[in-house]
Amino acid sequence: MVGNNTWVKFVREKIERDYPNLTVYGYKLTSPDTIDYNCVAWAAEDDETWWWPDIQNQFYWPLSISREETIEAFQQAFETLGYEVCQGDALEEGFQKIAIYTNSNKVPTHVARQLPTGKWTSKLGSLEDIEHNNLQGLTGNPGYGEVGCIMKKTIPV
Repeated sequence: MVGNNTWVKFVREKIERDYPNLTVYGYKLTSPDTIDYNCVAWAAEDDETWWWPDIQNQFYWPLSISREETIEAFQQAFETLGYEVCQGDALEEGFQKIAIYTNSNKVPTHVARQLPTGKWTSKLGSLEDIEHNNLQGLTGNPGYGEVGCIMKKTIPV
């Protein structure tokens, strides 16, 4: 990421405070902060819309899916994009994976998308996009909790 070294240092300190496991497992900044989209949208490959199942209908959510902050609603939202629940986060040729994180109450907190390299990409709320080496970098408290579900879809040839 191109930027003023002082600014990058500030951003890194903020990220590492909120997601301390990233310092252990490794990450890199890949884009500046923006409020145009969030992690759910980023995982869905939409960088223009904020996705969230809010009951006020302020944000985008697939029409046929319940506006609930549940793992089932998030799974159903990604099923509209061709994803299905699977086991394991290992890179599989011909598939793209996402990981849905949940807090201790099993409420979704974050979604990450696997890159063709096997690494993962995440949008940290309204903050920056990052590339992280594995899913463990964003787990914990502080952090996004635990990985509650892995899903995959076939990559069109």
